[in-house]
This record gives sequence, C-alpha cells and structure tokens, in this order.
Amino acid sequence: MKYIILIGDGMADYPLDELGGKTVLQKARTPNMDYMTKNGLAGLAANVPEGLPPGSDVANMSVMGYDPDIYYSGRAPLEAASMGIPLKKDDVAFRCNLITLNDDHIADHSAGHITSEEAKELIETIDHELGTDELRFYPGISYRHLLVASNDLGGNTDCTPPHDVIGGERKDHMPRGEGSAVLSRLIEESIPILEVHPVNEKRIKEGKNPANSIWFWGQGYAPSFRTFNELYGLTGSVISAVDLIKGLGIYAGLDVIEVPGATGYLDTNYVGKAEYAMESLKERDIVVVHVEAPDEAGHMGDLDAKIRAVEDFDEKVVGTVLRAAKEDDTEDYMIVVLPDHPTPIVLRTHTSDPVPFLIYSTLENDMDSVETFDEDAMRSGSLGTVRGCDIVRMLIDKAKQG
Repeated sequence: MKYIILIGDGMADYPLDELGGKTVLQKARTPNMDYMTKNGLAGLAANVPEGLPPGSDVANMSVMGYDPDIYYSGRAPLEAASMGIPLKKDDVAFRCNLITLNDDHIADHSAGHITSEEAKELIETIDHELGTDELRFYPGISYRHLLVASNDLGGNTDCTPPHDVIGGERKDHMPRGEGSAVLSRLIEESIPILEVHPVNEKRIKEGKNPANSIWFWGQGYAPSFRTFNELYGLTGSVISAVDLIKGLGIYAGLDVIEVPGATGYLDTNYVGKAEYAMESLKERDIVVVHVEAPDEAGHMGDLDAKIRAVEDFDEKVVGTVLRAAKEDDTEDYMIVVLPDHPTPIVLRTHTSDPVPFLIYSTLENDMDSVETFDEDAMRSGSLGTVRGCDIVRMLIDKAKQG
C-alpha cells in the first residue's frame, strides 16, 4: 500500500452572504474531491488541540501524524531547519515577516508578496545595519524570513502574527513582556532603513506595496522529534513551497522534494507537485503534498482568488494524483485529502474548527453516504470527528485490515 496526503492549506471556510450562504468549498467546482468522497469515507479532523494556536505549524504537524501537545515548540524553528540554520540550545528562532505599514497601520502581512530576490536585498541590509553576534537575520522566501536570537532572548515574549491584525495600528500589537524591548527596538529601527531602500523606492514607483517594516512572531526553540519511520515504520517524503512544511519534514526524517515552479502562492506549479509526488512513491511508502494558495487567498480576503485556488487544487493536484493512482495496476493507494485549518475570508486568519477530510482507496472501498467534499456534508461521514494526528495510524490500520 502507498499512502498520499494532500493538504489544501486553509481551504475550509464559513458560509458567506456573497455565495448565498455557501462556503468556498460548496461553491467551488471540485469534481475530484467529490468523486473521492462519494467513493470513500468522510469525516472531520480536529487538527488544532485545545489551548494551542490555530497556526499552520500546529495543524500541519497534526496532519503529518505528530501530536502537537507533545512535539510543538514554535513555528520558526521548523522554518530554520528547512533553511539549514542550526539552532543552539539557547537560540530562539523568530519568523521575521517583511510587512507593509500605511500611516503606521499594518496594511499587508506579505508586503505585496514581495519577490525572494527583492526581499533578500532588504534582509541583508537589515542584518548589516541591525544584526549582531547575538541577533542574526536570515533571508528566506518572499516575505518569510528569520531572526535567530541567542541567550534565550524572546523565548517568553508575546508576539502577534501580522496576518491576525491587518488594519490594526502597529503600536497596539508590538511585542510584549520579557525581551520585548529589544524586539520592539529592532522593528522601530527597521522602518527608516527600509523606507529609503532602493528596492522599496522601485516598488512604490511600480505601484506595489513596499516592505517598509519587519515583524516578529512564531518564535521557539529547536524541537525534539522522533522520526516518521520510528513512529510508523514507513519511509516518505514531503512536497511544499513553504519552509515551515519542509522543516516539519526534516525533523520527521522525511525526504524534502523540491519542485520547480513551486511558489507557495496562486501561481504555484500544481501539476508538478502531483507528478513529483507520484514519482516519489516509486521508492517510498508515503508522500505529503502541501499547497499554500488557498490560505494566502484567505489572508488576503480575496474570495475569487480562494475559489480559484481551491479549484486549481482539485483539478491539478487531486485530479492528477487520482488519475495516476487509478491507472497504476502495480500498486494500491490510499489517499487522504483535507485542509489543515480554516482560513475564513471574513476573518482573514486561521481558526481551530475541525476540517473536512476524506479517505479514498484504489482497492474496493468501504463507502458512506456523503457525496460532496465540504464542511457541512462531511459532518455526517462515518469517520466522525477524529484527532488529526491519528489519521496516519488510521490509514495503516485500514491497510492491514484490508
């Protein structure tokens, strides 16, 4: 048996008046997810344990078979692993966003989805101007970068994700508590440096949002993981454009597969991800494919973009994988499709609500009565509501029974 987990980040949503009371999943054309639902098993996955933040770090950790109550230590250390940045015992890694401020309000958590090339120039300038032996800045992808602080600085600081406070006044959401003075100073000092940087002057002339401030959140220490093979006896790989997911894969001992054209945005190489996933299973037991685009559209509050992202995910990722699995007469496949968490358009941030998930097998399937892949229909699925971190074990047990 080969196992495939397909994650449409943030696909789940709330009913919207603009859609006549439907959710994005109910409105979008998703024939492949609907087919797999009709011919498989349905339920809801609770990926965010009570008391933990509904971030992609917690939720995707669950989906990949790791209980966040045991393994979660923060988002940024996972991204550091993906970026090849070693963390010492007393190092605290922070996500360092490049954001757009407008009249001192947080206008854009992504600085207009700034290019990685532009962002690299800005972060290197910030590191040169503000970095020290104890405070080191590292460029990442697009708006997503890292600060690594030594000597436990910021380990207990209260930091707010910028996508949670779009439109809010910057000073109302600055770091608070122990270590906050240093972090707040860095943010304040970054603004005059970035405002006059040639990269931003060029972006403004082109009508694009400038990356005129840095912003810290998601901090933590390096976690301690058991490998996926130790937990489940399977070899596997992970495919994503996002450092967070790659970092989870690295700590889990999974192979991280790079796909040309994978961007973490609406223009990502959907089909390439699916094709690389199927190829990876020739030598491995399981593959996790993560697509960020629906989540980004949710954070933007862009309904049309989110519908398009969900439809692209269904057609180009789910559809490609489903066709390849059905056509392969040498292997049996078990496929899971789900979001990690909702990213409702009206909120523009994550929630911890359970999300719809399906299990489809190329073998003769047990089927329940659910016919469409959406938040409401899946409530009546035979799988009920399960902990997300139990799904991998559920797949293995079903394969053994089967």
